[in-house]
Amino acid sequence: MPLTKSLLTRARSRCEMCAGKQALSVLPVEPNDGTPDTAILVCETCRDQITEAAPLDMNHWRCLNDSAWSQTPAVQVTAWRMLTRLNDEAWARELLDMIYLEPETLGWAQNDTVTPLGEIDHFDSNGALLQNGDAVTLTKDLPVKGAGFTAKRGTTVRRISLVPDNAAQIEGRIQGQNIIILTQYVKKA
Repeated sequence: MPLTKSLLTRARSRCEMCAGKQALSVLPVEPNDGTPDTAILVCETCRDQITEAAPLDMNHWRCLNDSAWSQTPAVQVTAWRMLTRLNDEAWARELLDMIYLEPETLGWAQNDTVTPLGEIDHFDSNGALLQNGDAVTLTKDLPVKGAGFTAKRGTTVRRISLVPDNAAQIEGRIQGQNIIILTQYVKKA
């Protein structure tokens, strides 16, 4: 079963952090082995804040009061890491003190490998690692802003370039236009 389908089934088609239903995508939890056990299903808001593509919204992360108690280790690890990042908030410190992680899971949570700028890993919608020069296929019709056309699902984009400071974006050429494409809407060809 493909990674995305496995996670949709496990998460009941909801974000595993905040239970949102919109713009869901796979987020590998580092270190990642490409299996559902080392990935979570998240909404765009959670993804952007976890990957630091957007500033933290402290109120949004009150959802950790529920997700920190998940039985899924990858969700537990992500919740622990987010609570650690929110350590300035009293409620986050209290929750972090209350939750219990198995020793193996706690070791994984503490092994948060920070990737130096310019060496960010990019993953497609199935969790496959993308590299400069790869070919990808669009998994959704995408309106191209400013170009006046829609890139159709199934279109193959060859020789992609990775956006160095954003793991959620790649660059590619479609109909002669160089555009930015979200990795959640592509699969490696």
